[in-house]
Amino acid sequence: MWMGPPQPVCGGPFLDDRQSLTEVFMRRSIYHRSVPYLFLLPFIAFFFVFMAYPIVFSLMLCFGKYKSASFTFTGIGNFSFVLSDPLFFKALFNTFLMMVIQVPVQTALALILASLLNVKKLKGKGIMRMVVFMPVLLDAVSYSIVFGMFFNYENGIVNNVIRLLGGDGLQWLNLGWLAKTVLIIAITWRWTGYNTVIMLSGLQNIPEDLYEAASIDGAGRIRQFFAITVPGLKQVLIFAVILSVNGMLQLFTEPYLLTGGGPVNETLTIVQYLYKKGFKSFDFGVASAGSYILVLIIAALTFLQIKVTKEDKGR
Repeated sequence: MWMGPPQPVCGGPFLDDRQSLTEVFMRRSIYHRSVPYLFLLPFIAFFFVFMAYPIVFSLMLCFGKYKSASFTFTGIGNFSFVLSDPLFFKALFNTFLMMVIQVPVQTALALILASLLNVKKLKGKGIMRMVVFMPVLLDAVSYSIVFGMFFNYENGIVNNVIRLLGGDGLQWLNLGWLAKTVLIIAITWRWTGYNTVIMLSGLQNIPEDLYEAASIDGAGRIRQFFAITVPGLKQVLIFAVILSVNGMLQLFTEPYLLTGGGPVNETLTIVQYLYKKGFKSFDFGVASAGSYILVLIIAALTFLQIKVTKEDKGR
């Protein structure tokens, strides 16, 4: 007598098949969800080992002394030392003095070059833009050495030209104000092209109709420059200035190679001061405290830029 199709019982083959399919789908789901994190794992490991850990360790060093693999807590002693050290304020003054001179000069030159390279009738603009931008591609060490050779007292090109004109050679790297001048010239030569490209991109976003309308109203090139170009580049100019200021506050390679911070600490910068404290005197606590003071200065300037930008957008 036929009793119908066989019915699955508990633990039978049909239930086992459903359980195995569920397990397979769960495994696939877990695998697909974990794949993106596996791709992120190298970056996460790199971030924690080379970024997060040094930040936390340097913050810890700010409040103590680290010698012979032992850490001694000193509270705010490192900050007190930095803020009472005349050499730190000397380095701060040197950095800000060069920054106050170099940043406006560089910004003005970049704006003029960008305006010239934006002229429609100019031939060979692509080559000229490449030539202007090329100094940025050079290694900082290489170009610093070349500038040191240019301004060498004995046989430098600059002094040789001065002597050919009947003058006496100058101690470019041995007098404070002349050494600062050399540094300003070198940094301006390298970074003007970078800022020129930034401003050139901003110029291309200004409508040509504004210049045409101004020409019809009788405005000349200079009037158009100050009435249209400069206001139209306000945000770009702020961005370029903040980048330049932050770069000058972190200046190290050029004064280290050209002047060594001399003569008599006249070209010593903040980062050079921190380098000497950390890697010459091995006082890593003081160096870490000074670096965080520098971070606060840069953060304050960045906040100022953001605030000015927001206020301008709100008008």
